[in-house]
Order: sequence, then C-alpha cells, then structure tokens
Amino acid sequence: MIAEQMNSAMPAIAPCHAISACRAIIAIDGPAGAGKSTIARHLARSFNLLNLESGAMYRAFALKALASGIGFEDVAALQALSLETGIHLEPTATGNRVILDGADVTTQLRELAVTDGASRVSVHPQIRAWMVDLQQKLGAQGGVVMEGRDIGTVVFPHADVKIFLDAAPEVRGLRRYEQLDPAVAVEIQPEEVVDELRARDERDRNRADSPLKPAADAVLLDSTHMTLDEVVARAEAIVVEKLNL
Repeated sequence: MIAEQMNSAMPAIAPCHAISACRAIIAIDGPAGAGKSTIARHLARSFNLLNLESGAMYRAFALKALASGIGFEDVAALQALSLETGIHLEPTATGNRVILDGADVTTQLRELAVTDGASRVSVHPQIRAWMVDLQQKLGAQGGVVMEGRDIGTVVFPHADVKIFLDAAPEVRGLRRYEQLDPAVAVEIQPEEVVDELRARDERDRNRADSPLKPAADAVLLDSTHMTLDEVVARAEAIVVEKLNL
C-alpha cells in the first residue's frame, strides 16, 4: 500500500544527480491519505533532498492547541499560541522526527483528533500565513521536497517540479485506517475514517484561503489503481523529466 513505511534498510542516499537537483524545490500536493508523505520520503532519498512535511507541522500545532484546551475556531487564541510555538523537523533514515517546543511528538500526530484538528486550524488565514512563512524559510535555499495541500500554489509557486497526488476517497480512507495505532483501530470502523476523510476533503477544497487544488502546471498522478513501486517510479520519472537529469 502507498501508506506503508519505507524500509530502513534502503541504500544510502546518493549524491545529487546534478546542480539542478541539489537546488531544486519539488512540491507534492494532494488530499489526505493520497500517499504524499511516503512519496516525498522516497523522492528525498532518491535525489538527496531534504523532506519538509507541511502536514506534520500543522498536526503538531493542532496537537498543541488540543493540549492547551484551545478551540479550533478560536482564531485569536490560536494566533497567540502560534507566537509561542516552535516547530522543526529532524530528518532520519526512516523519516522526519517532528519536534514541538523541544519535544519529539512524532508518534502522536496520527491520532484522529490531531489529524482532524490540523484541517480545522489550517482554514484560518492568520495561521496559514504564519505557517507558510515558516515553511518558506525552511525551504529558502532549495534542495527540498515538500508535501502538503498548497505547496505548489502558495508556499512555493515557482517550484521546479509540481506533482498533484490523488486517489479515490475510499482507497485513501483505507490507507489512513491502516496507519492508525492498532489500539485505536479496534475501536472504530474503516467507514468512519472514510467519512471523516470526505469531510476533510470538503473543508480543504472549499476553504476561502488557499483551497486544495492542483497548480496549473502540476502533473496529476492518480494512485488509486497503482502499487507503491509504480507510484514511486512514476514520480521519479516526472522529476527526471522536469529537471532534465
């Protein structure tokens, strides 16, 4: 499945294929459960780039809002919270560690309440503006793969490569369900995850600020009927073609 984790025994990262790859910005956008994080990790390893996860950053902020007892609709409180929030990513062989205010919160970010909260806080223009500024600073020097929902349209509109990764809602929902901790999964049905994902799609695609949509120059990649290897091969081929490697 697209959502499966990369094998930590994968070969070591090879040097950049060319200067264009070393300095490139690759943007991967798409709805929840499409496999953006997995494909971004593969591309980062294949082309020796830094993987910046915007979704993980929003989830980290949602986690802090939950822990602080702040409602996802309380814009003023969320904005004040953002001023005292530090988020950064530490790359490892098996993916990024997400550090929130100095603490590793990586394992907490796939809880349903957190993923739902990420969608809810991201609709607020003030929060998006803060997060976009942070993301742009992290990727300012290039040499990055970044995934999210508005990377190719808002965060890095001049990205060298733009991919819009999608799949049928039912397929994405099952992938997301399989990512859940087993202790959590036994308490809910896959259909509940699919329904929540559809609701999230509705919010993401119809929000007033930076709605989810493909950039005009993005390459559309539908993974509904593709294996992980097929999606990786296609994504790598798109990068090679766009960067003339």
